[in-house]
Amino acid sequence: MQIIQTPLRVSLFGGGTDFPAYFQENGGCVLTSAIDKYIFVTIKSRFDNKLRVGWTRTEMVDTVDEIQHELIREALRLTGINNSVEITTMGDIPSEGSGLGSSSTVTVGALHAMYTYQRKLVLAEDLAHEACYIERDILKSPIGIQDQYIAAYGGLRFMEFTTSGQVITERIELDTRTMRHLNENLLLFFTGVTRQANGILSEQKANIQQRQMVLGEMKDIAYTACDELKKGNIDALGPLLDKSWQLKKRLASRISNKTLNDMYEAACRAGATGGKISGAGGGGFLLLYCPRGKREPVRDALQHLQELPFNLGQDGSKVIFDYQR
Repeated sequence: MQIIQTPLRVSLFGGGTDFPAYFQENGGCVLTSAIDKYIFVTIKSRFDNKLRVGWTRTEMVDTVDEIQHELIREALRLTGINNSVEITTMGDIPSEGSGLGSSSTVTVGALHAMYTYQRKLVLAEDLAHEACYIERDILKSPIGIQDQYIAAYGGLRFMEFTTSGQVITERIELDTRTMRHLNENLLLFFTGVTRQANGILSEQKANIQQRQMVLGEMKDIAYTACDELKKGNIDALGPLLDKSWQLKKRLASRISNKTLNDMYEAACRAGATGGKISGAGGGGFLLLYCPRGKREPVRDALQHLQELPFNLGQDGSKVIFDYQR
């Protein structure tokens, strides 16, 4: 049996510029981080030839083609496993529609588990690349490519997407004190709304040519945020998050709505200096930057929402248990 732990993420800046339709022409970048909330994928051999997949439901089938879980099915096809295994996925939070990158986390974790089961070493870059291939090329999901890379690599990272298709990842190293303050100042609240991201992302993708200037501004903000972070000026992130969020809402019609806007404005009145709806928008989790002295007032203002305590995560996808008889 092998167990793989793969992190979820919060994307801070630059989301939308990681769509190939944008960065292949203009170049893109994101500032993003893994968090200490995970999806676990287990894989073990079976005594018979069947395939068993356990997620929110259980599938017991004879062939890979019969598997309904698309990400697991395509990962099995890609790695060449076609019988006699049992695979389960478990998450720290109900992940569907959360905006924390769960689909890419599952894909990276599944690939990592299957390669480990086959005793094959695989690089983070290869896991990310193959996860992008499954989600974007095979399943035609209208998504960017940042989530697969942060799930594979982990850490707090600045990623650049070049016009040639190269992905350059830089780990941002902060001293212990600065990282502690950053973790304390970032709050995450569940809005109570889950949504299917594909509809929002499809509209966003279709709008790319008409939103070139907006995406260019968001890219510039991501570079600025990275520079401020490296200087240890973490309080600069709040106003930059607010500016970026106002721009992001212009990318597609359903990224925000009155309910989400009311939550965000209540948090800002209580002392948050910026934030965003994580992921595609439309629901999921509300990420806020709250300077020291403002965190409790913000929590009081959003007491009707469930807070998810978290820290930025250091590790990417990794094997946490490996037993082979």
